[in-house]
Amino acid sequence: MPDSGLLKDNIALVTGSSRGIGAAIAKLFARQGAKVAVHGRDATALSAVRAEIEQAGGRAMQVIADVSKFSEIETMRRRIEQELGPIDVLVANAGGSFTRPGPLEETSEEGWRASLDGNLTATFLTIKSFLPGMKERRAGNIITVSSAAARRPHPGSPIPYAAAKAGIEILTQDLAAQVGPYGIRANCIAPETILTERNKQRIPETEREALVDLHPIRRLGTPNDVAQAALYLASDSATWITGIVLDVAGGSVMV
Repeated sequence: MPDSGLLKDNIALVTGSSRGIGAAIAKLFARQGAKVAVHGRDATALSAVRAEIEQAGGRAMQVIADVSKFSEIETMRRRIEQELGPIDVLVANAGGSFTRPGPLEETSEEGWRASLDGNLTATFLTIKSFLPGMKERRAGNIITVSSAAARRPHPGSPIPYAAAKAGIEILTQDLAAQVGPYGIRANCIAPETILTERNKQRIPETEREALVDLHPIRRLGTPNDVAQAALYLASDSATWITGIVLDVAGGSVMV
Protein backbone atom coordinates (compact mmCIF):
# COMPACT_ATOMS: atom_id res chain seq x y z
CA MET A 1 0.00 0.00 0.00
CA PRO A 2 1.17 3.61 -0.52
CA ASP A 3 3.20 5.20 2.31
CA SER A 4 2.21 8.78 3.16
CA GLY A 5 0.98 9.63 -0.34
CA LEU A 6 3.38 12.47 -1.21
CA LEU A 7 2.63 11.81 -4.89
CA LYS A 8 -1.04 10.91 -4.58
CA ASP A 9 -3.00 11.53 -7.82
CA ASN A 10 0.26 12.00 -9.79
CA ILE A 11 1.07 10.04 -12.93
CA ALA A 12 4.77 9.40 -13.40
CA LEU A 13 7.01 7.94 -16.07
CA VAL A 14 10.46 6.72 -15.09
CA THR A 15 12.57 5.83 -18.11
CA GLY A 16 15.18 3.13 -17.67
CA SER A 17 13.30 1.64 -14.73
CA SER A 18 13.66 -2.09 -15.36
CA ARG A 19 16.40 -2.27 -12.73
CA GLY A 20 18.81 -0.26 -10.59
CA ILE A 21 18.20 3.41 -9.85
CA GLY A 22 15.19 3.69 -12.16
CA ALA A 23 13.44 0.71 -10.59
CA ALA A 24 14.03 2.12 -7.10
CA ILE A 25 12.52 5.47 -8.14
CA ALA A 26 9.50 3.82 -9.75
CA LYS A 27 8.80 1.65 -6.70
CA LEU A 28 9.17 4.53 -4.25
CA PHE A 29 6.93 6.79 -6.34
CA ALA A 30 4.27 4.05 -6.40
CA ARG A 31 4.50 3.64 -2.62
CA GLN A 32 3.91 7.38 -2.37
CA GLY A 33 0.67 7.12 -4.33
CA ALA A 34 1.71 7.79 -7.93
CA LYS A 35 0.50 5.74 -10.86
CA VAL A 36 3.76 4.75 -12.54
CA ALA A 37 4.78 3.79 -16.05
CA VAL A 38 7.94 1.70 -15.91
CA HIS A 39 10.06 1.75 -19.05
CA GLY A 40 12.91 -0.21 -20.54
CA ARG A 41 13.75 -2.74 -23.21
CA ASP A 42 13.87 -5.90 -21.08
CA ALA A 43 10.27 -7.11 -20.86
CA THR A 44 11.03 -9.75 -18.22
CA ALA A 45 12.76 -7.26 -15.91
CA LEU A 46 9.98 -4.72 -16.43
CA SER A 47 7.35 -7.31 -15.57
CA ALA A 48 9.15 -8.03 -12.30
CA VAL A 49 9.20 -4.34 -11.32
CA ARG A 50 5.57 -3.91 -12.29
CA ALA A 51 4.56 -7.03 -10.33
CA GLU A 52 6.38 -5.80 -7.22
CA ILE A 53 4.56 -2.46 -7.41
CA GLU A 54 1.18 -4.10 -7.89
CA GLN A 55 1.74 -6.66 -5.14
CA ALA A 56 2.41 -3.74 -2.77
CA GLY A 57 -0.95 -2.21 -3.73
CA GLY A 58 0.31 0.30 -6.30
CA ARG A 59 -0.72 0.94 -9.91
CA ALA A 60 1.76 0.46 -12.74
CA MET A 61 2.05 -0.25 -16.42
CA GLN A 62 5.08 -1.23 -18.44
CA VAL A 63 6.23 0.25 -21.74
CA ILE A 64 9.04 -0.66 -24.10
CA ALA A 65 10.71 1.94 -26.31
CA ASP A 66 14.09 2.96 -27.68
CA VAL A 67 14.38 6.46 -26.22
CA SER A 68 16.98 7.47 -28.81
CA LYS A 69 14.13 7.33 -31.39
CA PHE A 70 11.49 10.05 -31.20
CA SER A 71 8.82 8.02 -32.98
CA GLU A 72 9.04 5.26 -30.37
CA ILE A 73 8.85 7.78 -27.53
CA GLU A 74 5.76 9.34 -29.07
CA THR A 75 4.10 5.92 -29.33
CA MET A 76 4.99 5.26 -25.69
CA ARG A 77 3.59 8.62 -24.61
CA ARG A 78 0.27 7.98 -26.33
CA ARG A 79 -0.01 4.55 -24.70
CA ILE A 80 0.63 5.97 -21.24
CA GLU A 81 -1.87 8.78 -21.75
CA GLN A 82 -4.53 6.31 -22.89
CA GLU A 83 -3.99 3.91 -19.99
CA LEU A 84 -3.00 6.17 -17.06
CA GLY A 85 -3.48 9.75 -18.21
CA PRO A 86 -1.17 12.71 -18.90
CA ILE A 87 2.23 12.63 -17.20
CA ASP A 88 2.71 14.88 -14.18
CA VAL A 89 6.23 13.74 -13.27
CA LEU A 90 8.78 12.74 -15.90
CA VAL A 91 12.01 11.14 -14.70
CA ALA A 92 14.39 10.92 -17.67
CA ASN A 93 16.71 8.34 -16.16
CA ALA A 94 17.55 6.08 -19.11
CA GLY A 95 21.22 6.09 -20.05
CA GLY A 96 24.53 4.34 -19.59
CA SER A 97 28.22 4.33 -20.37
CA PHE A 98 29.05 2.84 -23.76
CA THR A 99 32.84 3.30 -23.80
CA ARG A 100 35.67 2.24 -21.55
CA PRO A 101 37.79 4.89 -19.80
CA GLY A 102 40.93 5.81 -21.71
CA PRO A 103 42.75 8.51 -23.68
CA LEU A 104 40.49 10.69 -25.78
CA GLU A 105 42.33 9.90 -29.01
CA GLU A 106 41.68 6.19 -28.47
CA THR A 107 37.94 6.73 -28.08
CA SER A 108 36.07 5.55 -31.16
CA GLU A 109 33.66 7.76 -33.03
CA GLU A 110 31.07 5.01 -32.63
CA GLY A 111 31.55 4.99 -28.87
CA TRP A 112 31.28 8.77 -28.72
CA ARG A 113 28.04 8.82 -30.68
CA ALA A 114 26.57 5.91 -28.72
CA SER A 115 27.22 7.71 -25.43
CA LEU A 116 25.69 10.97 -26.64
CA ASP A 117 22.69 9.24 -28.21
CA GLY A 118 22.08 6.96 -25.23
CA ASN A 119 22.25 9.77 -22.67
CA LEU A 120 21.97 13.36 -23.92
CA THR A 121 19.91 12.74 -27.06
CA ALA A 122 17.63 10.28 -25.27
CA THR A 123 16.95 12.82 -22.53
CA PHE A 124 16.33 15.60 -25.07
CA LEU A 125 13.90 13.50 -27.13
CA THR A 126 12.01 12.25 -24.08
CA ILE A 127 11.45 15.77 -22.80
CA LYS A 128 10.59 16.98 -26.32
CA SER A 129 7.74 14.46 -26.45
CA PHE A 130 6.18 15.16 -23.05
CA LEU A 131 6.80 18.91 -22.72
CA PRO A 132 4.03 20.21 -25.05
CA GLY A 133 1.34 18.54 -22.94
CA MET A 134 2.82 19.91 -19.75
CA LYS A 135 2.90 23.42 -21.24
CA GLU A 136 -0.71 23.08 -22.34
CA ARG A 137 -1.73 22.02 -18.83
CA ARG A 138 0.61 24.64 -17.29
CA ALA A 139 1.94 22.07 -14.86
CA GLY A 140 4.66 19.45 -14.77
CA ASN A 141 7.78 18.22 -13.09
CA ILE A 142 10.85 17.02 -14.99
CA ILE A 143 13.78 15.27 -13.34
CA THR A 144 16.87 14.35 -15.33
CA VAL A 145 19.79 12.19 -14.25
CA SER A 146 23.43 13.17 -14.68
CA SER A 147 26.46 11.70 -12.90
CA ALA A 148 29.36 12.65 -10.68
CA ALA A 149 31.45 12.00 -13.80
CA ALA A 150 30.06 15.28 -15.16
CA ARG A 151 30.84 17.17 -11.97
CA ARG A 152 34.41 16.17 -11.20
CA PRO A 153 37.11 15.90 -13.90
CA HIS A 154 39.25 12.78 -13.62
CA PRO A 155 41.87 11.28 -15.98
CA GLY A 156 40.20 7.90 -15.68
CA SER A 157 36.75 9.16 -16.63
CA PRO A 158 34.93 7.74 -19.68
CA ILE A 159 34.97 11.06 -21.55
CA PRO A 160 31.97 10.54 -23.89
CA TYR A 161 29.76 9.54 -20.95
CA ALA A 162 30.96 12.45 -18.80
CA ALA A 163 30.43 14.93 -21.65
CA ALA A 164 26.93 13.62 -22.34
CA LYS A 165 25.98 13.83 -18.67
CA ALA A 166 27.38 17.37 -18.41
CA GLY A 167 25.21 18.24 -21.41
CA ILE A 168 22.15 16.94 -19.55
CA GLU A 169 22.88 19.35 -16.71
CA ILE A 170 22.92 22.52 -18.83
CA LEU A 171 19.98 21.20 -20.88
CA THR A 172 18.03 20.89 -17.64
CA GLN A 173 18.95 24.37 -16.44
CA ASP A 174 18.16 26.03 -19.76
CA LEU A 175 14.88 24.12 -19.78
CA ALA A 176 14.05 25.29 -16.26
CA ALA A 177 14.59 28.90 -17.35
CA GLN A 178 12.27 28.41 -20.33
CA VAL A 179 9.40 26.55 -18.70
CA GLY A 180 9.13 28.15 -15.26
CA PRO A 181 6.48 30.61 -16.48
CA TYR A 182 4.34 27.60 -17.48
CA GLY A 183 4.35 26.23 -13.94
CA ILE A 184 6.84 23.49 -14.86
CA ARG A 185 9.91 22.65 -12.79
CA ALA A 186 13.06 20.94 -14.10
CA ASN A 187 15.86 19.61 -11.91
CA CYS A 188 18.78 17.22 -12.29
CA ILE A 189 20.19 14.55 -9.97
CA ALA A 190 23.90 13.65 -10.19
CA PRO A 191 24.68 10.39 -8.38
CA GLU A 192 28.15 9.12 -7.53
CA THR A 193 28.98 5.38 -7.38
CA ILE A 194 25.72 3.57 -6.63
CA LEU A 195 25.66 -0.07 -5.54
CA THR A 196 23.12 -1.33 -8.03
CA GLU A 197 22.95 -5.08 -8.60
CA ARG A 198 25.04 -4.61 -11.72
CA ASN A 199 27.73 -2.61 -9.89
CA LYS A 200 27.83 -5.17 -7.10
CA GLN A 201 28.78 -7.72 -9.75
CA ARG A 202 31.23 -5.44 -11.59
CA ILE A 203 33.11 -3.79 -8.72
CA PRO A 204 35.39 -6.11 -6.71
CA GLU A 205 35.24 -5.84 -2.92
CA THR A 206 38.76 -4.39 -2.66
CA GLU A 207 37.88 -1.66 -5.17
CA ARG A 208 34.69 -0.88 -3.26
CA GLU A 209 36.70 -0.33 -0.10
CA ALA A 210 38.97 2.12 -1.95
CA LEU A 211 35.94 3.96 -3.34
CA VAL A 212 34.40 4.27 0.12
CA ASP A 213 37.49 6.20 1.26
CA LEU A 214 36.72 8.91 -1.33
CA HIS A 215 33.44 9.74 0.40
CA PRO A 216 33.21 11.83 3.60
CA ILE A 217 30.12 9.75 4.38
CA ARG A 218 31.94 6.44 4.53
CA ARG A 219 29.80 4.23 2.34
CA LEU A 220 28.74 3.91 -1.27
CA GLY A 221 25.31 5.02 -2.40
CA THR A 222 22.27 2.82 -2.84
CA PRO A 223 19.49 3.09 -5.44
CA ASN A 224 17.19 4.18 -2.62
CA ASP A 225 19.46 7.16 -1.85
CA VAL A 226 18.81 8.44 -5.37
CA ALA A 227 15.13 7.53 -5.23
CA GLN A 228 14.65 9.58 -2.06
CA ALA A 229 16.25 12.60 -3.77
CA ALA A 230 13.95 12.15 -6.76
CA LEU A 231 10.92 11.91 -4.47
CA TYR A 232 11.85 15.19 -2.78
CA LEU A 233 12.20 17.00 -6.13
CA ALA A 234 8.94 15.46 -7.39
CA SER A 235 6.97 16.39 -4.28
CA ASP A 236 5.29 19.58 -3.15
CA SER A 237 8.14 20.02 -0.67
CA ALA A 238 10.21 21.35 -3.59
CA THR A 239 7.68 23.63 -5.27
CA TRP A 240 10.10 26.59 -5.34
CA ILE A 241 13.12 24.61 -6.50
CA THR A 242 14.01 24.48 -10.17
CA GLY A 243 17.16 24.41 -12.26
CA ILE A 244 19.38 22.74 -9.66
CA VAL A 245 21.84 19.89 -10.00
CA LEU A 246 21.54 17.85 -6.82
CA ASP A 247 24.69 15.86 -6.02
CA VAL A 248 23.76 12.55 -4.40
CA ALA A 249 27.36 11.70 -3.76
CA GLY A 250 28.10 11.15 -0.09
CA GLY A 251 30.12 14.37 -0.04
CA SER A 252 32.58 13.24 -2.72
CA VAL A 253 31.40 16.06 -5.00
CA MET A 254 31.09 19.54 -3.53
CA VAL A 255 30.45 22.28 -6.09
